[in-house]
Amino acid sequence: MLTIILSVILGALIYYKLIKPASFWEERNITHASAWPLVGSMWESVIQKKNVNEVSTDIYNKYPNDRYVGYMQFTDPVLLIRDLDLIKQIGVKVFDNFRDHHAIAGFNAEPLFTKSLIFLEGEEWKQMRATLSPAFTSSKMKNMYHLIYECAENFAKHFQDKKQDVEVKDIFSRFTNDIIATVAFGIQINSLEERNNAFYLNGKSVTSFNGKQLLKFFVAQLAPQIFEFFKLCVFDQNSVKYFYNIIIDNMHKREKEGIVRPDLIHLLMEARKGKLKHDNSNNEGGDGFATVEESDIGKNFKKMELTDELMVAQALLFFFAGFETVSTGASFLAHELATNPDVQRKLQEEIDSVLEENQEKISYITIQSMKYLDQVISESLRLWPPAPQTDRLCNTDFVLEPTKPHERRFTIEKGVTIIIPFYGIHRDPEYFPNPDKFDPERFSDENKAKIVPGTYMPFGVGPRNCIGSRLALLELKTLFFHLLSKCDIVTNSKTVIPLKISPNNGNITPKEGIHLTFKPRNVA
Repeated sequence: MLTIILSVILGALIYYKLIKPASFWEERNITHASAWPLVGSMWESVIQKKNVNEVSTDIYNKYPNDRYVGYMQFTDPVLLIRDLDLIKQIGVKVFDNFRDHHAIAGFNAEPLFTKSLIFLEGEEWKQMRATLSPAFTSSKMKNMYHLIYECAENFAKHFQDKKQDVEVKDIFSRFTNDIIATVAFGIQINSLEERNNAFYLNGKSVTSFNGKQLLKFFVAQLAPQIFEFFKLCVFDQNSVKYFYNIIIDNMHKREKEGIVRPDLIHLLMEARKGKLKHDNSNNEGGDGFATVEESDIGKNFKKMELTDELMVAQALLFFFAGFETVSTGASFLAHELATNPDVQRKLQEEIDSVLEENQEKISYITIQSMKYLDQVISESLRLWPPAPQTDRLCNTDFVLEPTKPHERRFTIEKGVTIIIPFYGIHRDPEYFPNPDKFDPERFSDENKAKIVPGTYMPFGVGPRNCIGSRLALLELKTLFFHLLSKCDIVTNSKTVIPLKISPNNGNITPKEGIHLTFKPRNVA
């Protein structure tokens, strides 16, 4: 009898936990992608046939007449939003109904990550955003500029004397490593010269979201209770501890010796003292077309009291967010320049002209005024956005009124995840003609006004957009200014054209790497 009862209970658990969720959208009569028990709509990602971002892009492209489409991320219901007005409504107008990110199973066991800005929820998120926002204004970037300039100058000098074949993701990850080391952790490193330095190796361990880490992530999605019960961790804890100790030791040394350095550690320490204020005189849109504007939450909301642990969590987030996204963005940009030599020559002409006009001394204001450099980077970010998609969690039931004949009144239920597919929108021919072509002229003074509002979101949408967009753009501009002043970037026998996206990585990364050649320029 007991065996029968246990079998019934087990069968019920399997049905309600694994099988029934697959029919979530069908039961609600919503247009949806097919789903299987346990893996949902993610089978092609599970068997590593397609990148997770390609799966959502395929769904975006498959249903051109629908404002929203349901699918299943394993056993979690997800609603992909295709309509621009609806994206604006969810991302901005009714932000408080969709203010949080979906809780990622596996990260709950990472206490430092759960305390970082990206994972905080509700009022805690608002307070932390308001606390950190003043650290990323134009005036603060201007103060940090010489640190970034020095890293970019050293990087370019490494390639100025001889022709070198490179895998650009590797070398650009070393550049972003050095930037974050100096800007966010207060230490100076040259990772091209010291290839196996501890900071770089530990950073790569934390940010390489593939292989073993990706497998752990999938296990966490499929069986989150088991993952959390055994207190498993996605990230290498020795690497996490390494960065924790660096931050704590650095802060204590500065407090003891009165050291002041214009970097993020200093700004966090100022924020803890209540001395960090938002620069309201700052020109929010003056740092490039891709720059996002800070919301009133970031400017005016109540600040959070920063403990040591909270400060370390934010510094670790800066590493996690900046290391991978900027190095990947730089890699794609290098590929586009190598395969579009006419664009590269035009950009080098602008760089040469600016160098001549300013007697080789390039200020923050000068580099921000370079129009074609901004166009080139803006177009690269359209094709290859740092975050191919973003999510929002429905905090309370929200009613969508029908606007198309085939729609009906529909309630997005509390707990449903919303996906906004930047990658799909950026490559939609309805918004960007010939979308796969790399064409910086889309962002010229005469053309950028034609871009449909809400179709270009390389750094996200609404109050939860990327807080570090100015820093990321400044890194890319400074890096390519110096590199292209010294080198030509050209293809070689290993260059893959067109690029193929890796299916076994949580980010958009090339399957076979990006192999190019840096060749010293023959500048008269």
